[in-house]
Amino acid sequence: MEFPLSEEDRAFRDEVRAFLAESLPPEFARRNNLGVEFSREDQVQWMKALSVKGWIAPNWPKEAGGTGWTAVQKLIFEVESYLAGAPRYTNFGVSLCGPVLLHFGTAEQKERHIPGILSSDVLWCQGYSEPGAGSDLASLKTRARREGDEYVINGSKIWTSSAHWADWIFCLVRTSTEGRKQEGISFLLIDMKTPGITVRPIYRINGLHEFNEVFFEGVRVPAENLVGKEGEGWTIAKYLLGHERSGAAAGFGMCARFLRQVQEVAANEPDDGRQPLIRDPGFAGRIAALESQVASLWSTALRYLAAGSADREVGPESSLLKLRGTEIQQELSELLMEAVGYYAQPYVLSALKHGWNEEPVGPEYAAALAPGYFDFRKTTIYGGTSEVQKNIIAKRVLGL
Repeated sequence: MEFPLSEEDRAFRDEVRAFLAESLPPEFARRNNLGVEFSREDQVQWMKALSVKGWIAPNWPKEAGGTGWTAVQKLIFEVESYLAGAPRYTNFGVSLCGPVLLHFGTAEQKERHIPGILSSDVLWCQGYSEPGAGSDLASLKTRARREGDEYVINGSKIWTSSAHWADWIFCLVRTSTEGRKQEGISFLLIDMKTPGITVRPIYRINGLHEFNEVFFEGVRVPAENLVGKEGEGWTIAKYLLGHERSGAAAGFGMCARFLRQVQEVAANEPDDGRQPLIRDPGFAGRIAALESQVASLWSTALRYLAAGSADREVGPESSLLKLRGTEIQQELSELLMEAVGYYAQPYVLSALKHGWNEEPVGPEYAAALAPGYFDFRKTTIYGGTSEVQKNIIAKRVLGL
């Protein structure tokens, strides 16, 4: 689908498309479109290409290494990257920790960490969720006890994306048990090579490795790695969670890509009458309904990005994006499964690994659809469940 753009924005879109055509390895695009997993080296290769171009941090201020793009241009870049099959880079330093450091960090913290984030030489992960403290994040129990110029960390984090790749982790830790539980939380930066840290893999339902458990046993962290003051972690967390839920702006790019994939599959797969499925009025109607939903998401994403460009506090737009964007992703993944039919049922994990060269069962793209469908059940849970987003919307939009 095409979205209305000004002449200036169409020119920018053409520039993005030219860059992607020149810089994105065709094998990367092919593997991404087939659902084949990437290694850390693959991810870093693509992030460094963006770094060299100066496009690694679209949501940062220009003076800090950002792009200076408008809200529309940021969204164009996101959508075109997804449609081209570019890997979704997983450097949480760029998307999450960097904005926190720019807003709350000391001059020394910025000087130490920002260059490595922008160059993609240093990868970060996020230590928020714990067993028993997911959506109720304020219940976290990982303890940081101050001893002189150090904090001693004990506890664990779970669902830590890319921790097995990360060089550093930014963590919410409990520095006090007095008063309201939110008031005892602080924000720490921790080197993953510090003694006492153990990373254990959690395999997703599709068989791939993205998530991890991270255990801290007597981990000593310099007190200078505290961001803000003790007890300000909850304020920082809310700021950061707004940026995380803008992943639904990234999620919009995923919706656009899924929508195009559904349209392409429906044009090739036959229905029971052996005509292309896209000619079935019922199926075509479902595609059209989702296309209108994606168009609505476009305008909401622009509102969110406009707020971010003005450096205002992230509003309830991020919750709207997160809520509806993840629901649309699930609906599109379900429609893809239906379009391919029984060819989507065989599950061959090795088909999602780089180097697999066996004969596929059915269309080559079918191998990733069932694993993707089941994996996308998680989207309405991570980053704050749909129920949490509805509560935020009820309070901040409806005034309930």
